[in-house]
Amino acid sequence: MLPVSRRQAVARRLAANHLSERLPAGSHVEAARFGLQDSAPRDALLGMHARIESCEPDAWADPLLIQTYSPRAAVYLLPREDFGVFTIGRLPLDPAARHEIESAAEDVCRELNGREVRGSPRQGRRMACATGRIAVRWTSSAVYVREVPRPAADFDEAHTELCRRYIHAFGPATPGAFAWWAGLSPPDARQVWARLAGELLRVDFCGQQAWILAEDEPLLRSPPPLPHVRLLVAPDLRLLGQDRTGRFAGPGMKRHTPAQDWLHPNGVLADGHVVGAWGRRGGRVSVKVAGRLSARERQAIEAEALSFPVANASVDIAES
Repeated sequence: MLPVSRRQAVARRLAANHLSERLPAGSHVEAARFGLQDSAPRDALLGMHARIESCEPDAWADPLLIQTYSPRAAVYLLPREDFGVFTIGRLPLDPAARHEIESAAEDVCRELNGREVRGSPRQGRRMACATGRIAVRWTSSAVYVREVPRPAADFDEAHTELCRRYIHAFGPATPGAFAWWAGLSPPDARQVWARLAGELLRVDFCGQQAWILAEDEPLLRSPPPLPHVRLLVAPDLRLLGQDRTGRFAGPGMKRHTPAQDWLHPNGVLADGHVVGAWGRRGGRVSVKVAGRLSARERQAIEAEALSFPVANASVDIAES
């Protein structure tokens, strides 16, 4: 098996997610290709900022994008053209389990009666999102739920493409990690994963068996340089590993630095390592760093924070 170091894996994931080199301005669809979690305060927008040159404050509202709930009840920002991949692609393979979700969607659509309804979505509405018939609109102060036309996506191909996209974004990866991310049962995830057997390359990821897409091998062997500095929102820290082994995307939000706390849940990435944490209240960005920064690092962090697409951006940096 091809041996893969953690640094190689992180560099490849960052490159695949456009966090090594920014996309041209306006590349909203490509930036959201793997879905952007839109937790408060407007994480998806700041996730796009980390991926796109000159990101605009209203980039999240691009009509080519759409919002719905992920398997973990978090709002996700997605390409509208891929809505079927991220919804139908996570329906269970068992017809009886699928029928239960489809029935819930029928009830929700009947309740909505063609209206966009404001309010905290109940469990039935969140579950129904997997059918592709329910979209949400989160303004950071309120959630609106509406019915949308069911995507014209083939059931099997939606699952296969979701798995393929996951492995490209998070590989080296495992079927178990895919199951958690997609909201599928482990048996369903293994069955979908098996369909891609001819496209995968098995690797030794720091002593653990994992897989990448075979077409990603050149990027793994020779990834672009790691970004000097990026201010990553908390969901993007999963690219560094969140499961028990610290290698794969998984449940929980692992603390990558002692500087992280509830006011500073996000990460300061420098040359592939999390060197600090940051949080935001309005336009004020607060950065905490465990250790001392070089003048170059401090300048780069300040430039990143001040370029945030938020009103009246300012930054303070505390070193310890």
